[in-house]
Amino acid sequence: MKESLLEEKYPLFTLEIDKTETVFQGVDQIIEHLRQQVEGHPVARFIAVFDHFAHTDGLPQGQVDETIRAAQNIIFCFGIALPNPQVMAVRPRSIGVVETAQGFIITFMEAPMPVANVAMEQWAHSIRNREAA
Repeated sequence: MKESLLEEKYPLFTLEIDKTETVFQGVDQIIEHLRQQVEGHPVARFIAVFDHFAHTDGLPQGQVDETIRAAQNIIFCFGIALPNPQVMAVRPRSIGVVETAQGFIITFMEAPMPVANVAMEQWAHSIRNREAA
């Protein structure tokens, strides 16, 4: 898993998975797998799935990189406390799943809660299955 800054201010985690490294055939299957991970977690709560590709592609001036075949976000929340109103700015969480010709790119923004980062990283790595080759 690679850690980086997007636009020099957004801390991202990115995992690239070749199609030969997973049993999943598409974004829908990966999103369903992630939903099961969220729903099985004692604190996390599933909220929604957003088809970012369909949304952007459907806009009159929408632009989608030609390498992207599908792109969805699974949206969920880990919030176990509301210590102040400002914490709402960093919730809920999401994991993005993008399909390209070569494989899948899994991305999420670093959360201010370490337990959330650990869970999201484990969920992302659970998509990779080297025995699929």
